[in-house]
Amino acid sequence: MSFRNVFGILGMLVALNGLFMLTAIPFSIYFEEDLYPLLNSGLLSFILGISVWYLMRFRHKKELSKKEGYLVVALGWITMATFGMLPYILSGSIPNVGDAFFETMSGYTTTGASILNDIEALPKGILYWRSLTQWIGGMGIIVLTIALLPMLGVGGMQLFIAEAPGITPDKLKPRIADSAKRLWLIYAGLTGLETLLLRVGGMNFFDSLNHSLTTMATGGFSTKNDSMAHYESTPYIQYVVMIFMFLAGVNFTLTYFGLKGRFKKVIENEEFRTYSIFTLIFISMTTTGIIVFTDSSFEPAFRAAAFQVISVITTTGYVSADYTSWAPVLTVFFFFLMFIGGSAGSTAGGVKIVRHLVMIKNSFLEMKRILHPAAILPVRLNNKAVSQNVTHHVLAFIIVYLSIFIFGCFFLALTGTDFMTTISAVATSLGNVGPGLGTIGPLDNFAHLPMMAKMMLSFLMLIGRLELFTILILFTPYFWRKI
Repeated sequence: MSFRNVFGILGMLVALNGLFMLTAIPFSIYFEEDLYPLLNSGLLSFILGISVWYLMRFRHKKELSKKEGYLVVALGWITMATFGMLPYILSGSIPNVGDAFFETMSGYTTTGASILNDIEALPKGILYWRSLTQWIGGMGIIVLTIALLPMLGVGGMQLFIAEAPGITPDKLKPRIADSAKRLWLIYAGLTGLETLLLRVGGMNFFDSLNHSLTTMATGGFSTKNDSMAHYESTPYIQYVVMIFMFLAGVNFTLTYFGLKGRFKKVIENEEFRTYSIFTLIFISMTTTGIIVFTDSSFEPAFRAAAFQVISVITTTGYVSADYTSWAPVLTVFFFFLMFIGGSAGSTAGGVKIVRHLVMIKNSFLEMKRILHPAAILPVRLNNKAVSQNVTHHVLAFIIVYLSIFIFGCFFLALTGTDFMTTISAVATSLGNVGPGLGTIGPLDNFAHLPMMAKMMLSFLMLIGRLELFTILILFTPYFWRKI
């Protein structure tokens, strides 16, 4: 394994991070704020990053090995969070390093968990940077780097494999860099469209842009203290955000096919159909529960139910209402929704719909195999047989996911948090959802948790965002062993 190659790409990531920071400066200038925290952070990141890249740049090897790819992705997110917290610290918005790292990791992993008590008091430039961290992390700056690597004569397949969510990464074009560029064009295009639609609905440009950045990233950071509940009197805005949250939870490959007019390919996709049907069923169940338990009229109940169900399933984490106040049964229901997740190949976190599909289908087939042990009964998805390796990977993923959840709950409980807060904090961090239950519910935040708990939850956010194995494989002895 060439550490020279690894540090070279990490330098590029830090440099790109610095350039993104500098895009926040126009907002600081427009709103007449101190621009130096962002300017100094951006310049420091860019100069240091470009220097490391220049010293460590590729000279001979043109393709990363699989080990190097995993190491770049894992260290990349930690490095990004480390440099990404500089604007918070230098501006005094979050003076505590541990809290700043938690907020930044929550941003890049699109979790949306926050330690801020008064979001609206932050400078506008810092608020924009906070939203931008989620937009960068949503599609993954690694994918952006893949689009740039060919310009330097370096292949990026191993980075894409390590970064791409889901069972297997879909390639839109034969060249991996072309796929990355098209994904980012779709991502940026939908962000721009949502910004326009929110602006038409009466939201000012700054808030429209910020909410669009965090909606498409399924991150959920808002510029308002009460999140999307701030716009309760403007149903149009909530419905627009709802639609784009749903789209952000769809496999971006399918979005690409939809934009090309290949709707049959979209509709025939089994994961998309399951995602859509399950969402409608959950919305119907929640709407009925709200009407029964709160005596609410239909439209407000439907809107609140649809918004919160989509927000939790897609792991966006926006809050339009306090779902813990509706009924105990709905509180438990939303806790289980945290384990579903959106589609593979989307910006959503969680287990992902396709893994649930494979697990359920394999469970039913196992019953048939008991009755017919000699029969060959492969799991089929989209009328194609799923290889045993993929099936085993899915089952292993779910087992490891639940194991991490259980151990995470145990260790978080050692910090003194109550039971409901403990289980929901681990679930929401591992699934990159955002708000939880108990003392970290929709109307609360994570500020009061002990620092040890915040650091552990930050690690869970990273594991969840990178699909478990990308991080866990680094702790195995055979990863570092020479073959």
